[in-house]
Amino acid sequence: MSFETREEVLEKVIAMQRPKCPHCGVEMSLWEEPPMHMGDGLGWGTPFLFICFNDDCALYREGWKHIEESYAHKASYRCMNYPGTDVFEVMPVFSNMGGRGQIFNDQAMAEQEAIKEAIKRGFNLLAEFFTTKDGPGMMRLLLDPTEPARVRLKAAEMIGDLGEVESIEPLRNVRFGNELIQKKVDEAVAKIHERHFTRECPFCAEIIKRRANVCKHCGKEVDGH
Repeated sequence: MSFETREEVLEKVIAMQRPKCPHCGVEMSLWEEPPMHMGDGLGWGTPFLFICFNDDCALYREGWKHIEESYAHKASYRCMNYPGTDVFEVMPVFSNMGGRGQIFNDQAMAEQEAIKEAIKRGFNLLAEFFTTKDGPGMMRLLLDPTEPARVRLKAAEMIGDLGEVESIEPLRNVRFGNELIQKKVDEAVAKIHERHFTRECPFCAEIIKRRANVCKHCGKEVDGH
């Protein structure tokens, strides 16, 4: 099962043609899911949506009266669309400014372009490191938190294929704070062990031969562990 990074999802959504609101015909805005979820706390199942922020939209205009009469609350609706689908639903808002802080504006688009350039640069460097078998170069990219997640994921994969046993210790000593990257790093460590017929002592965590019965570092019996 493959997982897409947030950057990969955004790249796809930006390339899509923006839908028009079925209630007013105005092109909808790209909107980023806020860090705090609404309602049941489960979010919308996607980090990005298309939302109509036209204040003259019939859904928004009439929504104030409908919610007040039905629920005795001061609120209205904005039309939202799940990217890549024909599914249109409504999102409650409690003021004219509700949700506007997550609109993906020109500045956000520029930041995304900068990320794309960083990804391109990172992949070019990784191709060079692969050709020259430059393991330290791959490690630098993987351990650099300013590099895009896609670059770090690829670096981890390449280290698993080309890294030496000496790479394991620094990889074990870092917590990456990203579930996908951490998973790929753990897989890389397992690959390095497999390629070099090694494992880690269950008592002292030093690298030993896979077939060893006694750890050469701590002297504990490791046969059967």
